[in-house]
Amino acid sequence: MDIQAVYRVRSDPRTISERARAIAVEQSVEMPPEAIDDAYVRGEIVGRVLDIKDAGGSVFEVRIALSSATVGGDAGQLINMLFGNTSIHDDVMLYDVELPAEFVRAFAGPRHGIETLRRRVGAPRRALTCSALKPQGLPAHALAALAIGFARGGIDYVKDDHGLADQGYSPFAARVETITAALRRHGSLTRYVPSLSGDLDSMRQQIATARGAGIDTVMVAPMVAGLSNFYRLVRDNPGVAFLAHPSLAGSRMAPPLLFGKLFRMLGADAVIFPNHGGRFGYSAETCRALAHAALMDWHGRRPTVPVPAGGMSTDRVREMLDFYGADSMLLIGGGLLSARERLTEATATFVEAVKAYAYG
Repeated sequence: MDIQAVYRVRSDPRTISERARAIAVEQSVEMPPEAIDDAYVRGEIVGRVLDIKDAGGSVFEVRIALSSATVGGDAGQLINMLFGNTSIHDDVMLYDVELPAEFVRAFAGPRHGIETLRRRVGAPRRALTCSALKPQGLPAHALAALAIGFARGGIDYVKDDHGLADQGYSPFAARVETITAALRRHGSLTRYVPSLSGDLDSMRQQIATARGAGIDTVMVAPMVAGLSNFYRLVRDNPGVAFLAHPSLAGSRMAPPLLFGKLFRMLGADAVIFPNHGGRFGYSAETCRALAHAALMDWHGRRPTVPVPAGGMSTDRVREMLDFYGADSMLLIGGGLLSARERLTEATATFVEAVKAYAYG
């Protein structure tokens, strides 16, 4: 049962065959194949070049077969076998991966997805709304005041900024207690999504703290936490929905693959990513492919919700909903926070624009 990894490689046409073979070896046995005596290793484990296509501009698309036996069912080992050593070479991008159905089904995939996220905030079939608590440096009570401002405007989800961790000015436990208590007093359906940080034991304790406060959705940066740790948290907490944050995901792995396939396979119920036209460099083509990968039928796994973010604004709501459709969550952070004392009014305008869109 092979995994087919697709790389985009900058190369001279005269040397691309040799370069492709070198990647196949590097990502499988990492030693000269002629030095291997074992027949099983030579026949089943050594990577094989399946195809090389000219993608134009001195870039070639190289398809390599890698044995899924080398992964051992571990998420971290999967990315290691796909791109571990080769990621150090700056002429190669991991562009796509075709995974056997049995392999994908061995991982949990999203446990909840759009239906649960809608139900938890009483939303009908429409896009969801989200904003962020920032800047870091504020104490818990100030963050709670922002959360109430968003809630009064009718936001569905309000999440921690990914820079919020367990700092002295806003410890995780105090932040969770203060914000959830404030939202309960307000009587809002708005859900607070705290950001997990630290080592695996710390994140487990943070989930326990969050669940004790009635929280059922958390955010993790899988590339910071480690893919194996992220998957362990998902597997051990089936009642919790997970938002995946893109921090450290700007490596040479194609975003549709990383967010739409790998994060989805490991259990992200929603994936935050940089929207096109914002302050990051993703193109409309990349965002469209990412959203498609997140939502497409894929070996029986639930879809994961695309959450475009980064430089979003209310005046782009119709454009974004035309682009992403109803099965999405729009995240506007700074574009609402910049309203300052008019935060609630600005939030209400954003929320109403999302609700008023003519969903097909």
